[in-house]
Amino acid sequence: MMGADARKVGSVDGNTIIHHEREVKVMKTPESGDVGLTPPPNFIRSIVSEDVNTGKNGGKVITRFPPEPNGYLHIGHAKSICLNFGLAAEFGGHCNLRFDDTNPSKEEQEYVDSIMEDVRWLGFDWGDRLYYASDYFERLYEFAEALIKKGKAFVCDLTFDQMREYRGTLNTPGKESPYRNRPVEENLDLFRRMRSGEFPDGSKTLRAKIDMSSGNINMRDPVMYRIKHEEHQRSGSKWCIYPMYDYAHGQSDSLEGVTHSICTMEYEDHRPLYDWYLDELGAYHPRQCEFARLNLSNTVLSKRRLLRLVNEGHVAGWSDPRMPTLAGMRRRGYTPEAIRNLCERIGVGKKESLVDMGMLEFCVREDLNKRAPRVMGVLRPLKVVIDNYPEGKGEYLDAINNPEDPGAGKRKVPFSRELYIEQEDFMEAPPKQFFRLAPGREVRLRYAYFIRCESVVKGPDSGEIAEIHCTYDPATRGGDSPDGRKVKATLHWVSAERSIPAVVRLYDSLFVNANPNDVGEGEDFISYLNPNSLEILTSCRVEPSLSEAIPGGHYQFERIGYFTADAVDSKPGKPVFNRIVTLKDEWVKIQKAEKK
Repeated sequence: MMGADARKVGSVDGNTIIHHEREVKVMKTPESGDVGLTPPPNFIRSIVSEDVNTGKNGGKVITRFPPEPNGYLHIGHAKSICLNFGLAAEFGGHCNLRFDDTNPSKEEQEYVDSIMEDVRWLGFDWGDRLYYASDYFERLYEFAEALIKKGKAFVCDLTFDQMREYRGTLNTPGKESPYRNRPVEENLDLFRRMRSGEFPDGSKTLRAKIDMSSGNINMRDPVMYRIKHEEHQRSGSKWCIYPMYDYAHGQSDSLEGVTHSICTMEYEDHRPLYDWYLDELGAYHPRQCEFARLNLSNTVLSKRRLLRLVNEGHVAGWSDPRMPTLAGMRRRGYTPEAIRNLCERIGVGKKESLVDMGMLEFCVREDLNKRAPRVMGVLRPLKVVIDNYPEGKGEYLDAINNPEDPGAGKRKVPFSRELYIEQEDFMEAPPKQFFRLAPGREVRLRYAYFIRCESVVKGPDSGEIAEIHCTYDPATRGGDSPDGRKVKATLHWVSAERSIPAVVRLYDSLFVNANPNDVGEGEDFISYLNPNSLEILTSCRVEPSLSEAIPGGHYQFERIGYFTADAVDSKPGKPVFNRIVTLKDEWVKIQKAEKK
């Protein structure tokens, strides 16, 4: 649902791009005729540039990407990765990878491994600068004792529900805990006993002593430590108290000497708390800058919601090609170059925006158009018999591998008397604007000959078209007529005898709603799932060169779209292809059909 302050500022392939922050210039890319966005200014780059030019921090730039290892990274994280690693590289600095692993109940090694794989896949490397918040557990504990000794932290016996009651609201101040004024020595004793494992989970917390009447709820005596008798995936059973994210985050940045702590906008209200801790500890202050996170249409980017999709079986795991996770996009066939391009195009701003999926698809097409070899595949085969082509004869025709890359050369494709074309490329009684094959009509076969439909054979029981019979003109070999006659359509095809079977998965948006996060009262975002987000075709035929399709390799199926050989299921001789994105002209056709 479009908010009242949203503005329609452009479209990509017929899709509206909604941006809440600013007017965005729409431009035509001269190479493709498609629509893109000029990269808007990056205000964080300007901040970093000014700091470097004025010699702040000795001119050094140290950033960090600090994911929590409690799920797989998604497209929203890609913006932060590109920003942090990109700025560090641009200004001759470096970017740390740090796992903020402060909650053992939700963190797993699987997530750690997947995050590292995703960052590398996007094209970035942290070198020897791999850190964990758990590396600093002892130092964080020492900091906590120092705050207790200063009278700035206390052990509280309130339950989390009671603390919620005491916290107050945005309009009313909070109420101080009855344990807030415990003596320093009592707080130190209790905190040390918390560490030794004397108390059960949830019975006590360590809280900062700040201001229960603060207009910023984050400053109302926040929890610093809670008791969790759980194994940590790195430190094992060494600890039974764990720091809260808000307590550990700022100190971790400070310990690493981070110069620019780049966060998404939801952490803007947390910045005073991070500063308070560092001020009270007399520690080094990184400069925190907040930016608007990336929101993509027709999907959800909340880890909680993504985990629900996985756990309830709505998708086949975190790497399902319909998921907005980087693992899912990689398996779908999206390229890291396209994702980096998207992140640069959408820019860095302060206000939330909803980027249309069409923008990402534009970036994918733009990249794959240059690199993907062209092949022919028929998804829904209809048999064509060329009656005047000699039985038993076969030949190989030259086909261009990629017209965008002259160095890609040509390949040989087999031609025979019996072929397959797409079912949708033939109509027995075509409407006025249908220019493909029909009775008595002549069309061109890509790289081959002109053919004319002479008759139609239907199944005796179903009455459906079983095959069509045609004649060909031998003088039109290569696809051109020496007498200059024209046809209005060129069809792709494969040889019935020499093509190979393939499975093709057609993926669509996971949700039918452009913003499934914006659910109405009493609604569940699950109700917006697209029941047609996956269609599996098992009777496809592809040219024989694809028998050895490389898993993860990219291909353009001529006239259909861009595909990848599935990295898991595709095997030599038994290829399985995932559709990455449709071709531009087909996308426009679909959009126009939906508007009718």
